[in-house]
Amino acid sequence: MKTKIGIVIIAIFSTFFLNAQQQPKGILGSTNWMNNWTNFKPAANEYSEATNIIAGTIDKDLKLTKRNTYQLVGVVYVTNNATLTIEPGTVIRGDDKTCGTLVITNGAKLIAEGLETDPIVFTSNKETTERRPGDWGGIIILGKAPINTLGGVHTLPFDLDPILNHYGGQDAEDNSGILKYVRIEYAGRKLSALKELNGLSLAGVGRKTVLNNIQISFSNDDSFESYGGDLVMSNLVSYRTTDDDFDFTQGVQCNISNSIAIRHPFSSDISGSRCFEVDSYEKIGMTDMTKKLTKINASNITLVNLEENNQGLVKESIHIRENTYFNLTNSVVSGFTPFVILEENIGSSDENLSKITFKNILANNCVGEIGSESSSNDPILKTWYSKPEFSIQYTKMKNIELFTTPSIKGNPDFRLNVNNTIASGN
Repeated sequence: MKTKIGIVIIAIFSTFFLNAQQQPKGILGSTNWMNNWTNFKPAANEYSEATNIIAGTIDKDLKLTKRNTYQLVGVVYVTNNATLTIEPGTVIRGDDKTCGTLVITNGAKLIAEGLETDPIVFTSNKETTERRPGDWGGIIILGKAPINTLGGVHTLPFDLDPILNHYGGQDAEDNSGILKYVRIEYAGRKLSALKELNGLSLAGVGRKTVLNNIQISFSNDDSFESYGGDLVMSNLVSYRTTDDDFDFTQGVQCNISNSIAIRHPFSSDISGSRCFEVDSYEKIGMTDMTKKLTKINASNITLVNLEENNQGLVKESIHIRENTYFNLTNSVVSGFTPFVILEENIGSSDENLSKITFKNILANNCVGEIGSESSSNDPILKTWYSKPEFSIQYTKMKNIELFTTPSIKGNPDFRLNVNNTIASGN
């Protein structure tokens, strides 16, 4: 009887491991979904001079049309439950002198629904040779979805109008509009030594907000930062951000899928730039611990460092702080030192480590595996994440071997190279 039970257990584990191996890893698509609408050389793009100025407050429905080019001057607030609609192909240029910034306030909506062949572009108003990260502010969306700060409502530290600067609430289904086939370039203005705007700041944004096919390039801080809320995001591209590609805090509940972060050593901050920065709160004293902790479910993610010798400013791909749930599945991580770092406070207890899972992962060319701030080679962590159910595969391949077309000089394709049997799992 014991022999039969043992055989059954082995069979179950074998089946689980085989199924994990057969699950496709990294970004997916029958074709390269980054074609047509993305741009990895935005400095070379000649945009038309602005024909219209957007400034002040938009307190009634407004539509921006493709036939015009717009200059975003100062902080522009969409208020009074108004909807700002932007036609496919429209170009909005953020003013550098006044730090052009678009703020969708609590209750208002942004409908920026581009097309694969005609994306909406938010970019710098500078000439091609002068464009730099942080030329303008970025896009800020303030919603009514739950956050875990005390009182359930909070403000962003971006010197916004105090009457309009608030987010949070009880509506996880809140709808702040649509961002689809949108590019955001050269945003993230530095406001002070401790404050920098992001490419896209999502604060208390609800799950009915559509967020997919968004590329953020050359942001001077984070590409995508989420402060609480309940989000569903897919087909995101973060390229050459200075700080983090995806930053989550304040109890955000997020499903993110089929998305990619492409790191470059000369676009990274010495303070510690990562693809994923995940925590539940900035200060525990300001947090309502009865509310949800941050929980991120990330699937079919590709994280790649273009500098393959790991000598630049790019360090670990993922940094996770205590009291945080993070699940990464069916994903590819290539070229980091190390693969993952866990905050020292997480420790090695089963209760804490069970909140953080990595399943069916290809970790390529990473100097170091999953470590903690106290030890880059923690034997307890190594044993925990070596369990068969995690199915983490460590390899040493060049990007050109691992990915279909990893050069950003042309039309990059970071889907796994189907001709590489190790990468494809065949």
